[in-house]
Amino acid sequence: MVVADVNDEAGRAVAESIGGRYVRTDVADPESASALAAAVVDDRGSIDLLVNNAAIYGGMKLDFLITVPWDYYKKFMAVNLDGALNVTRACYPHMTGGGAVVNQSSTAAWLYSGFYGLAKVGINGLTQQLAVELGGQGIRVNAIAPGPIDTEATRSTTPKEMVDDIVGKLPIKRFGTPDDLVGMCLFLLSDEASWITGQIFNVDGGQVIRS
Repeated sequence: MVVADVNDEAGRAVAESIGGRYVRTDVADPESASALAAAVVDDRGSIDLLVNNAAIYGGMKLDFLITVPWDYYKKFMAVNLDGALNVTRACYPHMTGGGAVVNQSSTAAWLYSGFYGLAKVGINGLTQQLAVELGGQGIRVNAIAPGPIDTEATRSTTPKEMVDDIVGKLPIKRFGTPDDLVGMCLFLLSDEASWITGQIFNVDGGQVIRS
């Protein structure tokens, strides 16, 4: 397994904890994404599975679409939306035996969440478009849409009173945890999901109920 990040310390720590390799990668840069794919192929011979989880979130600027500084907005979208496309474009030619891609969406796509929610709407559309384009090569593309998750990034970005209000309205009245997302991710990457593509799966304690 290969871990890609721009945070060298954290990336190496995760890679070491799972017996994997760390490759410094800026997903907003297509050349950096291509270098990541090349490193994986050099190490593993091919690419089978991809999880697009990179995002600017911890410490995210809270602002409106109509007032957020343009440079910040473009940087944000370059990572949170374009990054998933950059890495998928770099990796899919090496998924010669088919494979699976899991993108990280959010329930923010269905709720008012400013430019963060807009990026996740984009991730949902990207997931569906890539599922159609890559299905003929045996590559499945799905997304997970978490609800409020108890992470350091959430705690540093979202005011506690706002989080308490969100959690209080959930049918399952607790913060989600990263562990709550693992089962869905592993399922979508597995052969058990071999006839599932182009779908966005909420893992959110019932925050968003769609028909």
